[in-house]
Amino acid sequence: MPDGREVERSPTWVARDAEVVWHGFTQMAAYPDNAPVVVERAEGRELIDVDGRRYLDAISSLWVNTLGHRVPELDEALIDQIGRVAHSTMLGNGNAVVVELAEELRQVVPVRGAHFLFASDGAVAVEQALKMAFQYWLNRGVVRRNRFLALGDAYHGDTVGSLSLGDGGFSSSLFDPLRFPVLRAPGYADPEWSTKACRAVEASADQLAAVVIEPLVQGASGMLCAEPGDVAALGRACRRAGVLLICDEVATGFGRTGTLFASEQCRLEPDLLCLGKGITGGYLAMSVTVASDDVYRAFLGEDLGPETFFHGHSYGGNALAAAVALRHLRLFTEWDVLANVRARSAQLSARLDERLGAHRAVAAVRLRGLMAGVQLMSPGPSARWGRRVSAAAVRRGVLLRPLGDVIVVMPPLTVTAGEIDRIVEVLGDAVDEVTG
Repeated sequence: MPDGREVERSPTWVARDAEVVWHGFTQMAAYPDNAPVVVERAEGRELIDVDGRRYLDAISSLWVNTLGHRVPELDEALIDQIGRVAHSTMLGNGNAVVVELAEELRQVVPVRGAHFLFASDGAVAVEQALKMAFQYWLNRGVVRRNRFLALGDAYHGDTVGSLSLGDGGFSSSLFDPLRFPVLRAPGYADPEWSTKACRAVEASADQLAAVVIEPLVQGASGMLCAEPGDVAALGRACRRAGVLLICDEVATGFGRTGTLFASEQCRLEPDLLCLGKGITGGYLAMSVTVASDDVYRAFLGEDLGPETFFHGHSYGGNALAAAVALRHLRLFTEWDVLANVRARSAQLSARLDERLGAHRAVAAVRLRGLMAGVQLMSPGPSARWGRRVSAAAVRRGVLLRPLGDVIVVMPPLTVTAGEIDRIVEVLGDAVDEVTG
């Protein structure tokens, strides 16, 4: 290895891994047999395993990596903050770099008079938003508005509250006894979803605390896409009904759809905005719930009085994460990242259509920005086409991960034209291999 260390071969590492680590969304009994990649280091947009093999990170390390790995500017921000303080509690006290981050985020988020409650994971950001919306109405003396409306095919995370918002999938029905009921409108797969959702808001306005949506793209559902105008119509319906709007942009935020936030394309001004994943460029765990000034002011009152939001986490507003997030946000402007997203998105759309659009094994290709899903026309779940196509791509040096039989393509926002071509060619060859 370049640093002179002796690195064990992957079979040993996989065995050690399986012995002690429990991987999320993974059947551990089958884990060693699925040829997992055990990463040792990274360079640019490539991951390097313990045997020195390189893989183009075409899923952005589960959608979190935005600018690539080992970005010198982000490394420097992290090192500089380590020389100051790694973490100090935000419960009743502050930290300078967290204040700076919140000030700069306030200038760009589509939320009026934004206030920021930091956490460490996207699901927790959603959980915080649910509790805020629920207590908002109680603080205003309204007790009937205690229900939530979510969309079909929704996925908002795995904590109990966010799981309740989700519409099945990932064996979540197992936890039905823990989930609270929500009103359900159709998701983006229904051409009439917006009209039906608007009617549901109008019919149930007097009992709704909030409507929760993933604007523009339902990511974990297989990259189901909506038209901006349809999403905007639902936002207007919420305003007319006086219902809070929660936008879950954990996946779509920070440039992924071609604008800094998907809500911008939909002309939305959410009352509560949930951000995570790309906020630190994939460096450190951080999320945030952004509240409008109207929501925030409903919680002001006597010291430790009943209006107080009694919620917080030990590592919420971590200084190291905040320092990286702040530098990351500034790099979007310095590097004109969004221009590259739009250019590469157009290229990816054209290349996918050319290589796979008419493929007999492909049912659909869906794309917004650099969020793409290739829906395979699988003969059935037992065929495991999604898993097998992704494995075939990994053998060719491109790291992909399926959502059932949807192959997700979500490269870093700094991906090059050559890398887009490589991803599509490898994916096409993998589909040919598995479905031929």
